[in-house]
Amino acid sequence: MKKFNLFKEIITVDKNSLQEAIDAKKTFGIDINGRVCNEPFTTDDILIYIGTPNANVALSEALGSKYQVVEDDNRVLIKAFSNWQEIIGFNTIRATYDDTTADGVDEFSTKEMEDIGWHAAEFNINYRTLVELLEKECDGTLICIEQEDPYQFSGLGFVSNLEDARDTLFNYCQTEVKRLITEDEDFAKESLNDDELEAAEFFKAL
Repeated sequence: MKKFNLFKEIITVDKNSLQEAIDAKKTFGIDINGRVCNEPFTTDDILIYIGTPNANVALSEALGSKYQVVEDDNRVLIKAFSNWQEIIGFNTIRATYDDTTADGVDEFSTKEMEDIGWHAAEFNINYRTLVELLEKECDGTLICIEQEDPYQFSGLGFVSNLEDARDTLFNYCQTEVKRLITEDEDFAKESLNDDELEAAEFFKAL
């Protein structure tokens, strides 16, 4: 997955497209690639702005005080990190997972991936491990704020291909559960409790 760090990124938007959207006086969005998009938004729309701007103010002020906007010939350059909290709010509903809280990731957005996470926990495979696997192996975007000093991170993960992500997680967990049953005496087949047996059967590891 690629990382889109709002602390560092400048979003470039076509000036005419943005002005037309504002003049239409309807709700629209701007995604991380600078594309102006309209409702209904889909899981492919990772937005840095959503709203109905005031058409009666300068373009540099239309998106609101939390956006830094500079006009550059036929382009508009936008810095959006100051509006991070709202950006979380209007993107969370479409994200594959939410890594913005102090508790970290505790669920996936699809039932199939959540079933994997739920059963994997019986073998001490946590969501953090699964998320790191997704970020390493799968295509998608992690929109985040990240800084090194003092360290700070909050992010929303958007996986491009949910079926591929599901298979990646399942195959990893299946291999790991088989290894634990074979090598770890705490998870020896004859010692498994009912929940662990159910999880092992879910992963076809017995």
